[in-house]
Amino acid sequence: MLFASKPKGLFVEFANHARRVVRANAATSPMVIEEFAECDESDTEGWGEIVEHFLPKKAPHGLLQSVCSVVPPKRLLRKATIEPKKLGDAKYLSEFAAGQFRIDPAAYKLAMINAKDGREYDMKAAAEKEVLITGMPKAVVEEVQEHILEESVYPERLELGSLAAIGALRDYLRFADIRNPVVMIELELDSTHSFIVSPDGVEASRLLPHGLNSMIPVVQKELGLKDEESAKKLFFSNTFDFTGMGPALIKRLLHELQSSIGFFEVQTGQSIGQVFCFNLASKLLWLEDVIAAQLGVETMSFDLKPWLESHEITFSEETSAMELSRDWFGVLSLLPRYDAIKTEEKE
Repeated sequence: MLFASKPKGLFVEFANHARRVVRANAATSPMVIEEFAECDESDTEGWGEIVEHFLPKKAPHGLLQSVCSVVPPKRLLRKATIEPKKLGDAKYLSEFAAGQFRIDPAAYKLAMINAKDGREYDMKAAAEKEVLITGMPKAVVEEVQEHILEESVYPERLELGSLAAIGALRDYLRFADIRNPVVMIELELDSTHSFIVSPDGVEASRLLPHGLNSMIPVVQKELGLKDEESAKKLFFSNTFDFTGMGPALIKRLLHELQSSIGFFEVQTGQSIGQVFCFNLASKLLWLEDVIAAQLGVETMSFDLKPWLESHEITFSEETSAMELSRDWFGVLSLLPRYDAIKTEEKE
């Protein structure tokens, strides 16, 4: 296998709808961001040009060595309350995952981390009850790795984009001194991942049974279209303003979301302050506004440069004028290293 010369610091996000690249002068902070690049997921020619651009001239047919994030189907990322004393039983975690999440644990590659700080769960000194159980089917792991290699990228570190974003969101809330929890939503075709995140970590999670596809029959009915395929093409085409139809489109999803949020607010006495739709295509961002309006809260706003600078991540003269929209949150969430900061604080 031929590799390109090791880059200073390359970070690649493989989102469901786009690919984004950030190049820095180092792999860890302190670092300076020197370049940004992006293209649509379906833009094969555009991606080829990006790869060629970032490959060193001496290795024109090599692989880009980078830190990567992916959002594969059937990924598992759920908060759970476990019984640490039972972790001594080798079957406990598998049986727990099978019962709680209705999966075949033998077919999954699973990991467990602390829900508060994101650290890897220490099985030998198990004490925390609140955890995040995360993973994906083993077959999907292989498919993802093969796909990334086919795209001329070699992942030095491979992360679930959802998990990286949750960690960055928690850190951003602390940095910006935002105390009210935020509901982070990942709208997918057949389901929706919902996470309630505060400065103290992940407070709650739920997998909702309604996604973007559940809105298609409503589009067909409201517009009097002949079939769902026509409605689907129009919905994803970005040629029609669906904002006015929004409340009807999200009605089923909203019911589930309100139920989940309401339960959390009653149990904790905390109120959701903002909504953040992560990994949502730019042409569908109007859905975030509709969801926020129906929930009676604001959409999440970010000022990403000061936050990055707090992690000793700065910008070159060429990138200093770059306007960092929320679209870049996913790939930028790969840059900070919170463990290093905590170690320094303890010292």
